[in-house]
Amino acid sequence: MKTTPIRLGMVGGGSGAFIGAIHRIAARMDGGFQLVAGALSSDPARAAASAAELGLRSYDDFHQMAQAESAREDGIQAVAIVTPNHMHAAPAVAFLNAGIHVICDKPLAATAEQAGQIAAAAASSKADFFLTHNYSALPMVREARALVAEGALGAIRMVQAEYLQGWLSEEAHSKQADWRTDPARAGAGALGDIGTHAWQLAQFVTGQTPSHLSADLSSMVPGRPIDDDARIALRYSSGAKGGIWASQVAVGQENGLSLRVFGEKGALEWRLQDSERLILSPKDAPAQILTRAQDRSASFRTPPGHPEGYLEGFANLYDDIAAIIRGDSSRRDRVPGLAAGLSGMALIAAAQASSAHDGAWVEVAT
Repeated sequence: MKTTPIRLGMVGGGSGAFIGAIHRIAARMDGGFQLVAGALSSDPARAAASAAELGLRSYDDFHQMAQAESAREDGIQAVAIVTPNHMHAAPAVAFLNAGIHVICDKPLAATAEQAGQIAAAAASSKADFFLTHNYSALPMVREARALVAEGALGAIRMVQAEYLQGWLSEEAHSKQADWRTDPARAGAGALGDIGTHAWQLAQFVTGQTPSHLSADLSSMVPGRPIDDDARIALRYSSGAKGGIWASQVAVGQENGLSLRVFGEKGALEWRLQDSERLILSPKDAPAQILTRAQDRSASFRTPPGHPEGYLEGFANLYDDIAAIIRGDSSRRDRVPGLAAGLSGMALIAAAQASSAHDGAWVEVAT
């Protein structure tokens, strides 16, 4: 039986925006959502023009949109927030207060205060909050998580996550670069933009959150007022050790996200640039290359050997979110939510505090 799509709205993501277009494609890929309304820009003229291109109901601002849509019989049931970091909290709070499910791009917010506002609104709302850490929805990442959970590696000893880019290795001016290197809008630089991805990926696969960290944050481009390189040592309450290296000044690196997990009985290695393969290395046995042919999560839409990637990760999340909104709680544990967002903010706060004190070990608030 065909299911009626969930009515979706969008805040941000107007003409020329990168991540808004990604969310729109992903939301419609499996037919679970239909985009019907938007406050696509803080500029009313641009918002109206962008909405007209997409055939949407247009609003000048998100407050107006939350009030009007919640009052309509055919109003939106969920909203995607695809704005810069400092503009996540206010629309998230407005829509949660209106009882509308929120799908928010990462990280959760630009400041701890903003994160707290979202948490308070979510606690008193009947609606759900979802965070789009898309890489954790890739099939072989979910397979890695299943292998760790069933004990294939034994007790975890070491965890190493990296996310390396080179696109900000010199002073740059573009829509994407400008807000990401502005502390008022981003909150944190490479640490918040891509370090939170590495943090969530390691947390998702291992099921463990570090208890303490020591961080060295750098601004390697002269005059840049925000970190562009983050090196973080991690300690886990289980006794495991780990590390995160997130950099946007690693010349030659395009999107080098990777994860290595080492246990008593074996190890796992996964890289985004070869995302269809997961390397499992049992102790004292030949390494095994696992592909989607062995994946048990069914998080794919083409036969193994037909590569899937970035868009499909977002689409997997939207498909799971649609199922959760309709009442399927079995998928909830694999979709990042408020807890993942707050954990990412805890990483940022602890790393900034540690770096400000010459790498002192700092407890990660959870």
